[in-house]
Amino acid sequence: MGSLISQPIINFPQAAIMTTEAIQKRPVVINDAIAIRSMMNLCMSFDHRINDGAESSAFMQAMKRRLEAIGPNTTA
Repeated sequence: MGSLISQPIINFPQAAIMTTEAIQKRPVVINDAIAIRSMMNLCMSFDHRINDGAESSAFMQAMKRRLEAIGPNTTA
C-alpha cells in the first residue's frame, strides 16, 4: 500500500505480526561513502506475555540478515 512505517495490531490467538513497508531509495553510508540504496522498513508487534523481547529482536535481526543477503544471483 506504500506505507513507510506502521504499527501492526495482533489479534488473539496471534503471538506476533510483522509488516513489510514500501521500498524507497535512500542515501546510506557504505565504507565511508554515501550511496543510494533501496531500503525497506520491517515493523513487528508481539505479545510480551508469549514472546520475550530478546527473542523477537533476534528474529528481526535474522530477517534483516537474510533479506540483505539477497543478490542478483540468489535463487529461491
